[in-house]
Amino acid sequence: MNRRTILASTLALPAIWTSHRAAAQSVSDGVVKIGVLDDMTSVFSDQQGMGDYVAAKMAVEDFGRVLGNPVEIVQADLQNRADVGLSIARRWIDQEKVDMILGVGNSAVALAVQGLCRERQRIVMPVSAGTTDLTGKDCSPFCAHWTYDNYSAAKGPVKALVAQGKRKWFFVVSDYAFGHSLEANASEILRANGGEVVGAVRAPLGETDYSSYLVRAASSGAQVVGICAGGADMINIAKQMGEFGLTRRGITPAALNCSLTNIKSIGLEGGQGLIFSQPYYWDQNDATRAFAARFRALHGRPPTAFQASCWGAVTHYLKAVQAAGTDAAPQVMAKMRESRINDFMTKDGYLRADGRVVRDMLMLRVKRPQDSRGEWDLLEVAEQIKGEDAFRPLGEGGCTLR
Repeated sequence: MNRRTILASTLALPAIWTSHRAAAQSVSDGVVKIGVLDDMTSVFSDQQGMGDYVAAKMAVEDFGRVLGNPVEIVQADLQNRADVGLSIARRWIDQEKVDMILGVGNSAVALAVQGLCRERQRIVMPVSAGTTDLTGKDCSPFCAHWTYDNYSAAKGPVKALVAQGKRKWFFVVSDYAFGHSLEANASEILRANGGEVVGAVRAPLGETDYSSYLVRAASSGAQVVGICAGGADMINIAKQMGEFGLTRRGITPAALNCSLTNIKSIGLEGGQGLIFSQPYYWDQNDATRAFAARFRALHGRPPTAFQASCWGAVTHYLKAVQAAGTDAAPQVMAKMRESRINDFMTKDGYLRADGRVVRDMLMLRVKRPQDSRGEWDLLEVAEQIKGEDAFRPLGEGGCTLR
């Protein structure tokens, strides 16, 4: 190497160091920090909970460092209380410098945390909260409502059952933001398709005895009981419909929010007739099975749609940070909207201006016991619903963001 080459190399070193420092400084505090805030111990813990945390960690390990900086994951139990969830989110943002909050698997908590993230300019990615207010009147430029919502959860089953002539519905509703939103969306879709609401009751979150509610449903003349509940509440309602003879009398349970682990708890016999809509089933194809095998090795069972989608949410977020060159929320959200979502569960999905992620949904049907080949072989894909048909149109939600 001659003197000219050595001199040129030496002069280039400060520029390299400056470039490296600029990359490091583009990430606040030298680390990208993600918080998984979910029901870890209560009625929704099987379908979200620590499984969401496991999937998020898998995504971080698969992605590696971003802009040369490490990625950290923290988790907490929101206890299905808006005050608890909001307190955790505030501490994470103000004291622990969390950049993105994931999961928020309770609608009341999700609405509260979304308001905080709007004020603080932090990104929130609700995975299992269903309320459509997140992308309606309470929409935020810093929200990506990731997996599904109560409109997409209701539309498929309502249309399918009405097409079978089951037009008279009675709703059993969990008495909080999620249940109210699911009832409102299902009722609107039902009436638009020529159906009729013959009655509704509201039950406290975590109720165990639904006998009085189901007696009212049975005497209403309903052909369908629309279950506007999730987790253990949904399981108890579906089981007790069988125990109290409603299904034997030809009244169909409509699972407007259901998950793989719910069907495992209900059992194939008890779940006959159930259909529901979600964007992922572990045994759908080679790619979904491959992810499920990795997840099961860590968590002991295949992932629910919520758990699987946490991998996609974290991956899309980290790609956007990398593309933006910073973890600042406005720039990252812009990149998240620019980029299509393609992974093992989503093909050509996209993030709308109102915060709604649009992706294809699956109509899933409970398998007959004689057709099941194993412990988790519980469902079959009855239909694939295009994203544009599955989700509420952009102009109908009341969001002012465009």
